[in-house]
Amino acid sequence: MTWTREFWTFQLLNGAALGALLFLVASGFTLIMGLMRVINLAHGTFFLFGSYIAIEAGFRFHNFWASVVIAGLTVAVGGMILHRVFLYRLHNQELPQVLMTIGFSLILADLAIVIWSGSPQLVTPPDYLLDSVDIGGVFFPLYRLFLIGLAAVIGILLWLFESRTRLGAIVRAGVDDEEMVRGLGININFVFLAMFGVGSLLAGVAGAVGGPFLGAYPGLDHEVLLYALVVVIVGGVGTLRGAAVGALLVGVVWNVANASWPDFAYFTLFGPLALFIAFRPQGLFGRRA
Repeated sequence: MTWTREFWTFQLLNGAALGALLFLVASGFTLIMGLMRVINLAHGTFFLFGSYIAIEAGFRFHNFWASVVIAGLTVAVGGMILHRVFLYRLHNQELPQVLMTIGFSLILADLAIVIWSGSPQLVTPPDYLLDSVDIGGVFFPLYRLFLIGLAAVIGILLWLFESRTRLGAIVRAGVDDEEMVRGLGININFVFLAMFGVGSLLAGVAGAVGGPFLGAYPGLDHEVLLYALVVVIVGGVGTLRGAAVGALLVGVVWNVANASWPDFAYFTLFGPLALFIAFRPQGLFGRRA
């Protein structure tokens, strides 16, 4: 394979687009893990349901943006119900929480097959995002550039929320010391519910906007969850900066490896990851326990 300038331009842009999508998934995921100590293994299924709901809403309303909003809000409500009815009762019980979210992931995956069948489907983006643009001699899909821009905007909004609002300050304090926050008389249970809803919302929105990029098919939930876990491990739990950098690294490495050495793509990604876990388990921007 000839590694030309055009090859690198396309692969880096494509990797950045995949990284942008992974950031949307992993940002809420890592904040939930950092604040609530819950490894929500149904998060990838929330992504898949976001895609399917966006497809269904697109058929009914013929509006891409309405589909994204409906998908995000529907998944957010479902995630909050899951937390309030089930996970709330298992606070600080990590193994039962993991087993419960695995169970819900399997149940929802089967439900998706019953409702939408097992055939791959695509979300249709707006007509004005179907074109390609010339970047360095490479024609790159405009929609994937839109994904990069959307992730940047959402990342900035999340940063402003985390660093400039009272609820964001409570979230940061809760990540550092949950008992101290409870001692100040703050309703941390409401914060938990709100953050679980935000994380679920981001997963649903990611599924909706990722539909034209990845499509929707059985098994996609497990793939997305695996990549999100890698992003969190690389970036560090509970940090937006880590989610952003980790998502970009994972997106670019996976895309370049898959294009250059498809037979060794998983090794290229997970081989260095094993060393990373061994020598820096807290991630790039995380802190040691």
